[in-house]
Amino acid sequence: MSERIAVIGSGIAGLASAWLLARQHQVTLIEANDYIGGHTHTIEVPTADGPLPVDTGFIVFNEPNYPLLTRLFRRLGVASRESTMSFSASIGPGRLEYSGDTLNTLFAQRGNLLSPGFLRMLRDMLRFNRRCKALLADGGFDGLSLGDFLQRQGLGTEFQHHYLLPMAAAIWSCPTGTMMDFPAESLARFFNNHGLLNILRRPEWRTVVGGSHSYVKRILSDLGEQHVLFDAAQQVRTRGDEVEVRLGSGAERRFDRVVLACHADQALALLERPDDDTARLLGAFRYQTNRTWLHTDAQLMPRRRAVWASWNYLAEQRQDGERAVSVTYWMNRLQGLPGTTDYLVSLNPLQEPEPERVIAAMDYEHPVFDQAAMDAQRQLHRLQGRDRVHYCGSYFGYGFHEDALKSAVDVADQLGIDTRWLTTNTADTDPTHA
Repeated sequence: MSERIAVIGSGIAGLASAWLLARQHQVTLIEANDYIGGHTHTIEVPTADGPLPVDTGFIVFNEPNYPLLTRLFRRLGVASRESTMSFSASIGPGRLEYSGDTLNTLFAQRGNLLSPGFLRMLRDMLRFNRRCKALLADGGFDGLSLGDFLQRQGLGTEFQHHYLLPMAAAIWSCPTGTMMDFPAESLARFFNNHGLLNILRRPEWRTVVGGSHSYVKRILSDLGEQHVLFDAAQQVRTRGDEVEVRLGSGAERRFDRVVLACHADQALALLERPDDDTARLLGAFRYQTNRTWLHTDAQLMPRRRAVWASWNYLAEQRQDGERAVSVTYWMNRLQGLPGTTDYLVSLNPLQEPEPERVIAAMDYEHPVFDQAAMDAQRQLHRLQGRDRVHYCGSYFGYGFHEDALKSAVDVADQLGIDTRWLTTNTADTDPTHA
């Protein structure tokens, strides 16, 4: 039976939910921003050769760890190309710099060859990789946080502050101090799944040709503009067998069901009267706001150009003793952008880019995964369908595109949509697109 369903939020979770549910139901996609896509946010930069699409949120994926996204792109006819993934660190600023790209970039700062601390870091990298693999096989993490795990394993400060914490903070877009509360087993499992515990045999990363907004446009074309409503949801309340959505414009819309495809804290704030269980589970998730700049200011990159990598971590000690950290993505390398201008995306830069070099600035929020969040995550399934409300978003997994997409597919399954073509290797044909 066809139902009226509102999907609130148009990131990958909301887009996929709306796209899948529209096969059988009357769907309205509600978005508060002035664009569709959430963290899929491509900026078209004016150049002499025409607009150049530069991604600022979702940038890369790989086929082994993003199987649903890979199949979705195949179904949509979205082309991708190889991306170059590498990591650099600049501490000091410039006091210590290296990149893991090649041996030459690892020792681009030649003093590292004779630095006891740097060599200890490399030794501990190998120890950490071996130990994590062994404990994943034996189940011996004992529920430790990353900070407690590092202390128990006796891994040195150089390894922690010059490699592991910068790498993890770059992946999860959060401060290094926050990463110390991350469950050690979850981090090790993520690293292992993505080949980060290997020196070799790492997955091939890919990026969407023409910018990640290409897939957003394809979904919207399928969905139809008449199903999109640009307005801010203010409140969601269940009244019998209907759900009322109050909008920022003052209008009220009634639906048979609502899918909250937004952050957990936003979903909780929308509910008129959440029960104690719902408030506890959704309230367990915190979010880190990251000021993000698209710019061309090379001062926000490592001082030695030989060290420049796809992901660049920079840190310096403030006068108050706090450690300031930032990440800059080199988009030319990640997206294979043409031309000689270096396009950079910086999260929480140590200093703002020069105003004349700024192209765009925006805020992104990323989930923070501590033990409380991971414990709540295992119980989220209990909320699905309660009071005719369903939930999806990246907080159901590790905080990435694949996690958000998987949660959307799960909601579609719950509401009677056949998604086997998307979730299995053996059924690769979309029954609605044969």
